[in-house]
Amino acid sequence: MTTVDPTPTSLPAALAEPVVPVRRGWIALIFAANLGVWMAFFTPIQVLLPQQIGRIAPGDKEAMLAVVTGIGALAAVLANPLAGALSDRTCLRIAGRDLGRRHVWTAGGAVLGALALVLLARQDTVAGVTLAWVAAQVCFNAMLASLTAAVPDRVPVAQRGGVSGWVGIPQALGLVLGAVLVTAVVSGTTAGYAAVALAVLVLSLPFALLTADDPLPRAHRPVLRWRALAASMWISPRRHPDFAWAWITRFLVQIGNALGTLYLLYFLTDGVRHPDPEGGLLVLILLYTLGMMLTAVVAGRLSDRSGRRKVFVIAAGVIMAVAALLLAAAPVWSTAVAAALLLGAGYGVYLSVDAALITEVLPRATDRAKDLGVINIANSAPQVLGPAISAPIVVHLGGYPTLYAATAALTLLGSALVLKIRTVR
Repeated sequence: MTTVDPTPTSLPAALAEPVVPVRRGWIALIFAANLGVWMAFFTPIQVLLPQQIGRIAPGDKEAMLAVVTGIGALAAVLANPLAGALSDRTCLRIAGRDLGRRHVWTAGGAVLGALALVLLARQDTVAGVTLAWVAAQVCFNAMLASLTAAVPDRVPVAQRGGVSGWVGIPQALGLVLGAVLVTAVVSGTTAGYAAVALAVLVLSLPFALLTADDPLPRAHRPVLRWRALAASMWISPRRHPDFAWAWITRFLVQIGNALGTLYLLYFLTDGVRHPDPEGGLLVLILLYTLGMMLTAVVAGRLSDRSGRRKVFVIAAGVIMAVAALLLAAAPVWSTAVAAALLLGAGYGVYLSVDAALITEVLPRATDRAKDLGVINIANSAPQVLGPAISAPIVVHLGGYPTLYAATAALTLLGSALVLKIRTVR
């Protein structure tokens, strides 16, 4: 469970464990805010940046896109925990009124991130695209840090599985809706970036403007010393073993997920030999999203009602591993369809329940956003490491069957290690 230094009776609302269940309106608004930020992450990576880089450097587009997205991912790894740590310490007072510590980061990240996307649309060099994309990543990761912390800030433990399911769905839904927005609704890279920027503002600002955000009294604000802040990014596994195991399990499962999805288009082209691999990939993405939406909230609520987390995480790992083994054993279209639905269903269970589990092993209430930012490194780092691991497997170590077998092994190992966590059932 989350622990704090002060005695419970002295805790301000911003640091106390929440006890009042959040209402449907609050859940709908945080769902929309997360949908906006995930659309801002995925739509440029999947559609707009490849189009833009293809025009700027047509002869070297694959390598240049890897550079842009790799540097952007590195910026995300650094920005998320830093922004979280700063939001943990935010005490704003305007016109005699104390403001909360999270919403200013959500709103500020949305506005500045939207401006960064508009600026990104105007770039005509790889260096310019890289700098603008880094700026966008920093802003949207500041948003993500504050939105992630909103769950342990406002949602009681007994409700976190279900709420985490709703918060997790936009990770998949944002990819689909973003792709539809910039291909079917608007056309052209510039219009696409503008549409995503507008979507971020429309979807995210209502949560920041219409929901409560408890202020942090200055007496409870951690002292900001940059050297100590940098040192606090390391959370001792010896002092906080459950947090360390939660990080490791998330990292391994996300590495498996990165290996399993990175070369899916090439797998359809060269392994399945699908006549329309791009169209086939869209079908698989839709099935994956459907599977995730069907299970995320249901599994989260079942976990809340039973009071158990670990059994759901392990079951999710088994389901995802089965999906990967199907791809390894039978590289045909019908198997790929079944695997996509299974993978989405398993990931929906994992995402909702594991997110709730993690909120229960945070070391300190005063550092919720920073600590969740450290957890988010386990989400971002695999996107950088995935290409370095998967390329040698595909080229030199047996091709796609070996790749998907490795995906299954890492996913199973990551989910099984949740048993090492002692303070959560």
